[in-house]
Amino acid sequence: MAVIPVLMVIGVIVALGFLGAFFWAIKSGQYDDTYSPSVRMLFEDKNESEQEEKPLKNE
Repeated sequence: MAVIPVLMVIGVIVALGFLGAFFWAIKSGQYDDTYSPSVRMLFEDKNESEQEEKPLKNE
């Protein structure tokens, strides 16, 4: 029965570790932009399209 308090303390330490990692991720900007990465692949990059068109126009 002495194991239960030890496991509770370990559980609280692990929970605080995850909470600290969550706040660190928020502070570092991990969750700032959640929309544009999902649609970025749908839009063509202008720099790549211009580089691909230049050899075609010169030939």
